Amino acid sequence: MSGIKGKVIAVTGASSGIGEATATHLAAQGARLVLGARREDRLTEVVDRITAQGGSAVGVIVDVRCREDLKRLTDAAVDRFGRLDVLVSNAGTMAVSPFDELRQDDWDAMVATHVTGLLNGIGAALPVFRRQRSGQFVNVASTAAYVVKSPLAVYAATKTAVKVLTEGLRQEAGPDLRVSLISPGYTNTEGVGKGASPEAAAAMVGLRDEIAMPPSAIASAIGYAIAQPEGIDVGEIVVRPTAQG
Repeated sequence: MSGIKGKVIAVTGASSGIGEATATHLAAQGARLVLGARREDRLTEVVDRITAQGGSAVGVIVDVRCREDLKRLTDAAVDRFGRLDVLVSNAGTMAVSPFDELRQDDWDAMVATHVTGLLNGIGAALPVFRRQRSGQFVNVASTAAYVVKSPLAVYAATKTAVKVLTEGLRQEAGPDLRVSLISPGYTNTEGVGKGASPEAAAAMVGLRDEIAMPPSAIASAIGYAIAQPEGIDVGEIVVRPTAQG
């Protein structure tokens, strides 16, 4: 199946930011969506808005750190629509801080969300894709996977892991599956600086307000990767503001 219309697409982290923009963009293109997020109220708002505009979407409460939640997400797609064509692994956290602050719970949260969460998504979707002999993983990394800047080292390490895991998965995927990496630069989302140390948060929010691009820019890149004809695999897209160094 080429294009976006009619595809069954699951998106994690879909209640705000890039995930919400991606859901809105794909719904407008005729995708059938299964949206996962932790915040039920925000997720319900996104689903209701899409359906009110004639789109097709259902919501599933998902914490990507929990293996069972990702399985419920993929099961919901198969139960509701009979298949799953794409999994967009987008959930993330930017609780960054200098090493000297020893915010190890935040380190754990970034590892659990970006690395374990990605692996949980692969574990849930790969058997479905293999049975169907078709499917696509779209994994959201960051430009931090290419350039490390203090105090984002742990965040950068986890996003580098996303990049490495995505390439390894692509090599093992075989001719029936597609694997794409989308790496955003500074994007105007509420997640920038959220949970970060005060000094880091202020710097990140200031830079976001100065140069950040809208989440719709990343949604368009994700849509481009999904829309390609069968047999065409968009391996990697990096999207950043022109003002970002």
